[in-house]
Amino acid sequence: MSDGRVIKVSGPLVVAEGMAGARMYDVVRVGEAKLIGEVIELRGGRASIQVYEETSGLRPGEPVHSTGQPLSVELGPGLMRSIFDGIQRPLDVIRELSGEYIARGLEVPGLDRQKRWAFEPVVSGGQWVQAGDVLGTVQETVLVQHKVMVPPGVERGQVLEISPGEYTIEEVVAVLEVEGTRREITMLQRWPVRRGRPVSRRLPPESPLVTGQRVIDTFFPIAKGGTACIPGPFGSGKTVVQHQLSKWADAEIIVFIGCGERGNEMTDVLLEFPELKDPRSGEPLMERTVLVANTSNMPVAAREASVYTGLTIAEYYRDMGYQVALMADSTSRWAEALREISGRLEEMPGEEGYPAYLGSRVAEFYERAGRVVCRGADERQGALSVVGAVSPPGGDLSEPVTQATLRVVKVFWGLDDRLAARKHFPAINWLTSYSLYSDRLDGYFRQHMGDDFPALRREAMALLQHEAELQEIVRLVGLDALSPRQRMTLETAKSLREDFLYQSAFHEVDTYCSMPKQYRILKLILAFHQAASAAMERGVALDRILQLPVRERIVRARLMPEDRLAELDDLIAGMSGAMPGREARSHA
Repeated sequence: MSDGRVIKVSGPLVVAEGMAGARMYDVVRVGEAKLIGEVIELRGGRASIQVYEETSGLRPGEPVHSTGQPLSVELGPGLMRSIFDGIQRPLDVIRELSGEYIARGLEVPGLDRQKRWAFEPVVSGGQWVQAGDVLGTVQETVLVQHKVMVPPGVERGQVLEISPGEYTIEEVVAVLEVEGTRREITMLQRWPVRRGRPVSRRLPPESPLVTGQRVIDTFFPIAKGGTACIPGPFGSGKTVVQHQLSKWADAEIIVFIGCGERGNEMTDVLLEFPELKDPRSGEPLMERTVLVANTSNMPVAAREASVYTGLTIAEYYRDMGYQVALMADSTSRWAEALREISGRLEEMPGEEGYPAYLGSRVAEFYERAGRVVCRGADERQGALSVVGAVSPPGGDLSEPVTQATLRVVKVFWGLDDRLAARKHFPAINWLTSYSLYSDRLDGYFRQHMGDDFPALRREAMALLQHEAELQEIVRLVGLDALSPRQRMTLETAKSLREDFLYQSAFHEVDTYCSMPKQYRILKLILAFHQAASAAMERGVALDRILQLPVRERIVRARLMPEDRLAELDDLIAGMSGAMPGREARSHA
C-alpha cells in the first residue's frame, strides 16, 4: 500500500511520485475524482499509470492511492446476460447511476450483491475436496447451470459445513478445514485478469467447433479449444461472421468482446443479441452470453484491459467443464491502444510504431485458448476457443498486427472485399484461407460424416484452384479457347461457389447448415461433376449436360430442410442414371 501524488498527465498516462511500495499492475485511484488506473511501469519511486477513465481536469499534485491488488474480475453467479465495460462495470447499473454517459470515478461492483441464488450442494459434510472440485450448483439462467467450485489455492480440505438455501454471492455457503484452519467459501471469486487460470493438463484438439457455416466447417474448420483470426478490410463482413459464430457455433457459453469498435456498430450488437433466439433451445441467446463493450470513444486504456476481462470470464466457465467460444472484435483496436500507451511511455517503437513486444502480447492472448482437463478430482474437460477479428488498414495483410496474429493462430479466414462487393457472403477467400486443424480433424470427419469426406474436400479445393488458373486463360484469350472438359471444370467450380460456399445469413434454412447436410451437398456437386465427365467421355455434348433438370435440384439443395436429407441421398445415388446417352448406348 502506498500513496503518492501526480506529477505528470499525458492523456491516459499519469506519472506519480512517492509510489515506492507499489507493484506492477497494481490498481490505483488517481486524483480527487478517484479515477481507476493500473501501474504499468516503475522507476524507483515513480510509477507510470494507465488510467481507464477520462483524465481531463486532472492536475499535478493530486493524490494517488494504491489498492495493493492487481486488476481482477469478479467471478460468480450473475455473469450471464450481463453487459460490462472494459473493466467489468455493468453498463445497465452505470446508466441508472449516471445516465447516458459514464461518470468519472464511478465504482460499481461487477456482480449484484443483493440478489439471492438457490444453492444446491453436491458434496456433504466430512468429504475431502481440493481446488476445482464442485461444491454445489446454482441455476444461473435457464440454459446455464453455474458450478460453485473450490477456489484455486486450496490444495486439500475437509467439508465441515455445507447446506442448501438461498444465498447472496458474499454469504458463506460452505466451511472447509484446510491444514487445521477454517476456510469460509462464498460463491464469489476474484482472479487477476492478466494471469491465466490454472488447469490440470492441456489436451490436443479432437473435434471441430461446428459453426453451421459451410466454407468454415468443410474447408477451414476450427477445433474446439482452437484459435482463429478473421482479417479483412472495412465492410468485408468480419462482425457478421462473428455474429453468426456466436449464434450457431457448437459452444455452450459465448463471450463477445467489442474492443474499440465504432459506437453504432457495438450498439447494434447490444440491441440485437438480447433479441436473438438460441436455435437449440428457443430461449434468448443472452441466456448463455456475456458481452464486454469498450467502444472507440471510450478511454483507450480500458480497451487494452477489455480483452483480458473477457478472457478471464471465459476461462472461468471453461473450468466448469463448458465449451466456451470467445469472439474479440477487433484485436487491431486493442493493438492500437498498446501503441498509444507505449508511445506515451516513450518506449522504443517497433514496426509502424507498435511496441516491440506486440508479438508476445498477441501470443499471450491466444495461448490462453485450449482444450483442457480442469482442476478437480472428477477431471472434467472444458474447452475455450478464441476467434479474433483483425482490421488491417486498407486491407493490408502484411501489417504488423495481422502478421503477429498469423504466427500464433492455427486458422486463417481471409475476408475479401471483392467477394463482399459481389454480395458473396461469407466473404472468405477460399484461395488464401487455411486451417492447420484440417488433417488432425480428418479422423473425426471420417467417423461421423463418411470415409470419403476428406477426399471430397481435397477434390473440391483442387477444382476451385484449377478454376482460378483457367480464369486467367479466359481473361487473356476468351472462353472459346478452353476444351469441353475445362469448361466443365469452370461450371463445377461455379456450382461450388454459388451453391455451397455462398450462404445467406438471413434465410431461415440457409443460415445454418449441419455437417451431414454439408457432406451431402458437397458429394452431390462432385457426383454431378464425375457423372458429367463420364458422359462427355461417351461423346455427350457439354451443352446438353448443362441443360439437365438435375442441375436445378443441385441449386436448391442448400435450401432443403434438415429433415429431407434422404432426398439428397437419392439424388446422389441416381446421378449416373440422370445423364443422357446411357439408353442410346445400351440399345446399340
